Amino acid sequence: MDKIKVMSESLANKIAAGEVVEKCSSIVKELCENSIDANAKNIIINLEEGGKKLIEVIDDGDGMSRADASLAFMRHATSKLTREDDLFFIGTLGFRGEALPSIASVSRVELKTSDNKTGTHIIIYGGKKELEEGSDVRKGTSIKITNLFYNTPARLKYLKSEQAELSNCVSFVERLALSHPEISFALNHDNHPVVKTTGSNDLLKAIHEVYGLNISSKMLEIKNSNDDFDIYGFICKPEILKSNRNHIITIVNDRIVKNYDLLKCINDAYYNYKPDTKYPIVVLKINTDPILVDVNIHPTKQDIKISKINDLLDLITKTIKDKLYEALLVQDGVLRMAPTNTVKQEIVESVIQEESVPYGPREQTKMDFTYESDNRKDETKEKREIERLKLYPIGQIHNTFIIAQNESGAYLIDQHAAAERINYEKIKESYQNKELLLTDLLIPITIELSSSDFLIIKENIDYLSTLGIIVEEFGLNSIIIKSHPTWFTTGHEEETIRSIIDLIIEEKKSIKRETFEEHLIQTMACKMSIKAHDPLSLTAMEELLDELFKCDNPYNCAHGRPSIIKFSNYELDRMFKRAMN
Repeated sequence: MDKIKVMSESLANKIAAGEVVEKCSSIVKELCENSIDANAKNIIINLEEGGKKLIEVIDDGDGMSRADASLAFMRHATSKLTREDDLFFIGTLGFRGEALPSIASVSRVELKTSDNKTGTHIIIYGGKKELEEGSDVRKGTSIKITNLFYNTPARLKYLKSEQAELSNCVSFVERLALSHPEISFALNHDNHPVVKTTGSNDLLKAIHEVYGLNISSKMLEIKNSNDDFDIYGFICKPEILKSNRNHIITIVNDRIVKNYDLLKCINDAYYNYKPDTKYPIVVLKINTDPILVDVNIHPTKQDIKISKINDLLDLITKTIKDKLYEALLVQDGVLRMAPTNTVKQEIVESVIQEESVPYGPREQTKMDFTYESDNRKDETKEKREIERLKLYPIGQIHNTFIIAQNESGAYLIDQHAAAERINYEKIKESYQNKELLLTDLLIPITIELSSSDFLIIKENIDYLSTLGIIVEEFGLNSIIIKSHPTWFTTGHEEETIRSIIDLIIEEKKSIKRETFEEHLIQTMACKMSIKAHDPLSLTAMEELLDELFKCDNPYNCAHGRPSIIKFSNYELDRMFKRAMN
């Protein structure tokens, strides 16, 4: 008896639905992308019970004729590819012809559409057409999804809670609004507005509408290009970092993508401006020739492959680093709050996402978006002026924070972070200039190791010598240190050497020289620096501040923590109600 049989169309669609329709936000994604491909300028998304009861998407796009509306629910039917070569020049968000038949196979779908000539009303239940008739002639498309996964109980069982499904939908619509600031989006949940953007075609204004004034006012514009890529977007100042990568949004040819290399590149560009456990808010749009991008590697079309990826990563890294270097990075002691009204800010507790996503209408504060760019033109100048400012130390708090002042306000300086930055730049300059002056030890330092650790260090003795640490074997599982660089802090030589050895053991055989040496320099700078609770004289404080402002980046320690925070005179007056506005 023959075993191999051709699947039925219904079964094939249900299997495809398992890849395309993972959760409610997957349906919102596919329907909204169809609306965008149809040239819609206004898209409304209505949800009930997080999308589990109802998902409705209404647009004012081109709509469909009756024949097209009927064909749209056939598997692999698409208006976006007409020949094989089109697959290499994809300029639309959808193209596979899988979304609508997959959704229709596991739900009840009601479609109303019109191309401004004829209107069509279609109902499909579980992949079977129940109704096709004429409808009103309102240009655009309305599609309702109900009874989701009614015939695939295993998939229905694994839908998350209402709040979690809503959170995912909100997160996606917010990203979509940022990728298409020229389109107005409105998301309503149980008849309550959740997300609302105006479609102003101003990316900064879209960021304001999604994230609010506190974040949009702390964003820096970036723009650059090379022979193959144009990049444009906004990156945050390091004072408004997040605890996860969810707010790094990358958009390639108007498509929201998740690409590990891009995320890592953007995060690494903030190296030295933030702690390892924090991540920036970034909206980055990348435009390139479609032939350099392969979006056909997964049904969701979110994971992509990019040709000449290294050229793109170099462009992004240089652009972000240059902008962060130019920008004024003294952090404000008091973040100015946006004007508030009686609109309640609700929070959706997400079970899936790493961080809760705010829901409830954002404050639609009137804001002049021209002043942001005007201010940025002077940031480089301001930075240089601040570096020349003379700060007058007046004391310490808990022998940890230096209090300083000048005519513009008061400053708090973390003495350890400041000293760490100074030492970091001195050590790094020494490494870059290969100025390794060594000191011979009169009494060598002996270090005992476990057998496994000894073998790792034995393999890296030559590498230690390039760092200026001369090591020899000394009996069973022991080594002796005969020389070390001259800039090791007196009295902390053995502690510093042990830290370096611990780092090498931790990295084991996978040492990447550039990354390791950066980590090493940070560690040594930290070990050599003034500690918290160390009392300092006013003279010592003055010397520390003078050295700090000679640094290339005086605003962060080597690990990215802020070294200096400013309280302007106005902020001080405002805190004590001397200024009331």
